[in-house]
Amino acid sequence: MEAINLQEKFRLINDYWNPKIVGELNGQHVKLVKIKGDFVFHKHDNEDELFLVIEGNFTMEYRDKVQKISAGEFVIVPRGVEHRPVAENEALVLLFESATTLNTGNVVNELTKIDLDKI
Repeated sequence: MEAINLQEKFRLINDYWNPKIVGELNGQHVKLVKIKGDFVFHKHDNEDELFLVIEGNFTMEYRDKVQKISAGEFVIVPRGVEHRPVAENEALVLLFESATTLNTGNVVNELTKIDLDKI
């Protein structure tokens, strides 16, 4: 048991859209990711996802609406809902999701990360 300093962990991340595992509990992963630019529209058929903005802001695009999430706010994307995070500027985000969650969900492309690093 140790305290995790989020700012220290974010300093270890040098790229975008590449989540890193910083904790595990009850079959869930706590991940940190730096985001900037557009991701890909995707969905997760079996898992919900929580996005907590630590620093900056981003827009979560859905097929029928757009939602801005700012530092200190989070959004839970329910399973089966197509979504795409978009960040005009760098944002630091904590993700809480099942260990089985693939970052690109039902889409496999160059942004897909299979084996995540632990930091």
